[in-house]
Amino acid sequence: MARSRLTPERESELYEAVIDLLGEVGYDGLTMDAIAARTRSSKATLYRQWGSKPELVAQSLRHHKPVRIAEIDTGSLRGDFRELIGQTDDCQMERDSAMMRGLAHAISDNPELLQALRELLIEPEMTGLGQVLRRAVERGEVAADNPALDLVPHMMIGAFVARPLIEDRPIDQAFLTRYVDAVVLPALGV
Repeated sequence: MARSRLTPERESELYEAVIDLLGEVGYDGLTMDAIAARTRSSKATLYRQWGSKPELVAQSLRHHKPVRIAEIDTGSLRGDFRELIGQTDDCQMERDSAMMRGLAHAISDNPELLQALRELLIEPEMTGLGQVLRRAVERGEVAADNPALDLVPHMMIGAFVARPLIEDRPIDQAFLTRYVDAVVLPALGV
């Protein structure tokens, strides 16, 4: 889809408005009408640029995610995880965690949203995490045949979902650091 009519600044504005609305009303309550009103755009422009609500939401989430996992390389896996955790403040983590829980519900009823999220957000994140873990294997920190390597994404997503459910507390940097040190790194033999 051609996106040349929007400046990068305007596109960024639209993405931030989608994220704000998503946090306010959830995915099911999010409408193209509401996005158009919030951004002073026409629905026709939104559909021309993104084609569908799932595509716009997925692109907004990708734009919203400032951390590029693959670019993190501190020289150690523990350092890489600490850098990754340190790049998002506690307020943003809480907001992202709530958004993830809402989207988890929405994707169960919307295969188009799931596909868009996989293509635009999940697969790039998995690729980046895979690169971080490959470097740890190359450095000799993790055994190449460690069965936990394939489960790191599951462990990390589990932390975001489980803490609010189990403890009724938001996810934060201190918890994630403790979780990585106590669960993820030991599972990897680090």
